[in-house]
Amino acid sequence: MIALYITTAIDYVNSSPHLGHAYEKVCADVIARWWRLQGKEVFLLIGTDENAQKNAQAAKKAGVPTKEFVDKNVEKFKELAKVLWISNNSFIRTTDPAHVKAAQELFKLVHEKGDIYKGKYSGWYCFGCEAFYTEKDLRAGKCPVHESKPEWLEEESYFFRMGKYQKQLLGHIKKNPGFIQPGAKRNEILNRLAEPLKDLSISRPKLDWGVPVPIEKGHVLYVWMDALANYITALGWPHGELYKKHWPADIHLIGRDIAWFHCVIWPTMLMSAGIPLPKSVYSHGFINAADGRKMSKTLGNVVDPFEMVRKYGADAFRYFLLRDIAFGEDGSFSEEALASRINGELVSDLGNLLNRVLSIQGKNAGVKIEGKPVLDGKLNLKKIGSHMEKLELHLALEEILVFVRAANKYVNEKEVWKLEGKGLGDALYNLLEALRVISILVGPFMPQAAEEMQSQLGVGPGLLKDCKFEPWKGKPKKGGLLFQKVAVKG
Repeated sequence: MIALYITTAIDYVNSSPHLGHAYEKVCADVIARWWRLQGKEVFLLIGTDENAQKNAQAAKKAGVPTKEFVDKNVEKFKELAKVLWISNNSFIRTTDPAHVKAAQELFKLVHEKGDIYKGKYSGWYCFGCEAFYTEKDLRAGKCPVHESKPEWLEEESYFFRMGKYQKQLLGHIKKNPGFIQPGAKRNEILNRLAEPLKDLSISRPKLDWGVPVPIEKGHVLYVWMDALANYITALGWPHGELYKKHWPADIHLIGRDIAWFHCVIWPTMLMSAGIPLPKSVYSHGFINAADGRKMSKTLGNVVDPFEMVRKYGADAFRYFLLRDIAFGEDGSFSEEALASRINGELVSDLGNLLNRVLSIQGKNAGVKIEGKPVLDGKLNLKKIGSHMEKLELHLALEEILVFVRAANKYVNEKEVWKLEGKGLGDALYNLLEALRVISILVGPFMPQAAEEMQSQLGVGPGLLKDCKFEPWKGKPKKGGLLFQKVAVKG
């Protein structure tokens, strides 16, 4: 069996989860579930980045011990995964003793290679990014991501000889076009690598929160050497069976703001350590407010993912994020647009199809359900698979919807509710088999709806290979509505 590995960025726990956290986890979950539909063994990793100084600062501001503060917030991120039906195989915390030990081992390995040295660092430091910036990187003197003024720091630090691996990294990127995705991000990284790659500060002195540098007391690992290592430490690197089975990762799924760290810093560290590089890094876009502005607490336009799930359900929320936002590009969010998708495509198209067909079947329970496959010709499984292979999640979902609409059109054109005998049995066969196939295909996107559909159809879960019309074996039993109409705000 093919073993695949997908990761998301580990999340800072200095505050509650936001819409961006939810979006990234949902996208990764869809990819993982789709791979599983193909009969592949998949390991999906999510987790939390807990050793960052921004967490310690937030705890201090709250007047709570850092560990207590972190532990409490971690539970919120675990709960988010639960309410969104994320099928992660593991949840890593960078305060886990096993991670701490392995991150220190990685430091020692790179140090023994001669790629770590001690020096002094000075530069503009953004605590929000946990990163240093040059004057050229700043925009009007502010951090390009957080739009806040960074702090000038001068301190002793251990450095990683990142520049030593610039030529090797460039060669790898050019030899492997799919290593950095989408293409625009690849070009951006290549443009930045046209400039000499400086060595990297990887420790901070005089801090009491973080992973201790194993060769000198009083220093802690700078967040990127600690945090990025989670992708291998979660698998039990260097000797764990999961590491042997799943590394290198097939996809590191991350936000575009941390692409540099994953496409340059992480690969060069791995090169130094003699560890294989991940197969690909995919940076998705950001979700903005409906008016196109960035979401922020100051503007009062932040969306709480927990509230959205409570109001509309996990599946409808997942569906909107995947349907409305072209994967890899920026998108926008509004409750009005979400409600319109629910009332239109989920209620009128998918939910109505299930309800109508099972109502007709229930009133004609004695009819023998068999016939010649006709509707299967409207299913373009190859096209759906091609979109998923290229991570065009929104287009794959659109193509599934094309089949749903074709089935609805079949009901109307055949006027199935008027049919009797063999004609009715033939029509019901096509529609019930279509619904069974649809329940498999929508599973990665809306796992709850898929389970409910299969329950009402009286069929078990299936794999992608089962998405073909077979003799009907289900035992239908109509249940409640798959989706409920919601009020659209004006």
